[in-house]
Amino acid sequence: MGPRKRGARKRKTEEALAEEKEREDTEEKEADERGDRRRKDRGKNKKYIGAHVGIQGGIWKAVGSCTEMGGSSFALFLGSQRSWKRPALDLTAAAKFREQLSLQGFDPAHVLPHGSYLMNCGSPKEEVFEKSQALLVDELSRCSVLGLNLYNFHPGSSLGSITTEQCVEKIAGAINHAHQQTPAVVTVLENMSGQGSTVGGQFSELKSIIDKVRDQTRVGVCLDTCHAFAAGYNLAAEGGVKAMLNEFDEEVGLHYLKAIHLNDSKGKLGCNLDRHEDIGKGHIGISAFRDIVNEPRLDNIPLILETPGRPGFEYAEQIELLYSLCETE
Repeated sequence: MGPRKRGARKRKTEEALAEEKEREDTEEKEADERGDRRRKDRGKNKKYIGAHVGIQGGIWKAVGSCTEMGGSSFALFLGSQRSWKRPALDLTAAAKFREQLSLQGFDPAHVLPHGSYLMNCGSPKEEVFEKSQALLVDELSRCSVLGLNLYNFHPGSSLGSITTEQCVEKIAGAINHAHQQTPAVVTVLENMSGQGSTVGGQFSELKSIIDKVRDQTRVGVCLDTCHAFAAGYNLAAEGGVKAMLNEFDEEVGLHYLKAIHLNDSKGKLGCNLDRHEDIGKGHIGISAFRDIVNEPRLDNIPLILETPGRPGFEYAEQIELLYSLCETE
């Protein structure tokens, strides 16, 4: 009886493995079909919508993560957010990243690396400024190796111990230094919420930095919707998106606009709080995001989510929602 029982158990095990393999194949096929449907939306209405993705397990995996969630653009960090000094970028990993971009049909212009939060290129503390400037050079160099031409970062903060003008001088000086050390990559300044002593909450402050950059072909702006709303730009009002873009064009110039961060706001208009909320769940509201994805002045640039997400409404669902708001051309 023993051998027959073992034989029966073996057959059951083989059947279970076969069923599991069939189930996995079915799930993979369904995932591929979902991915195909989502990829068809890429560039719908000339809008390239995506999200900030992780680099765990290898920087090249960020590309697949974006594809899986149905995105057509993405942001990523280029290394650890906890340390000023990081290992050099692995050239094999960089080659895999470039390969995956090509294989999965991404334009490098729709990839927006995000700078380290450790950086403060406007710091009055000389040690922090020097570290920030060096990290800026390192991150631009990484972009070059990865085949990317945009790099987004927060301008900096005066920490309340120097004037805004002095802070602006330091930020522009760090950018000029980094441009001298690295080729081609465009440094993309992010507008801020006006919280504390940060610089860049007002468009005029961004323009002040740009005016002091020697190579202005290598500087641009990423507009964060939550930050803009918190800084007092009323995107929630009827026509608010167009009004904000008109003001940006007058004060800075639309040719400097390189990307948008898509975030609703937990805080109210003018609160100066950097508190992101899921699309349509905050004080900005869904109508503003409908206007954004149908605004022709935002064609062909990365539109990137940095929302917190919640069960059943993560990045994939929010990307799908935003594409559903695109009007048929």
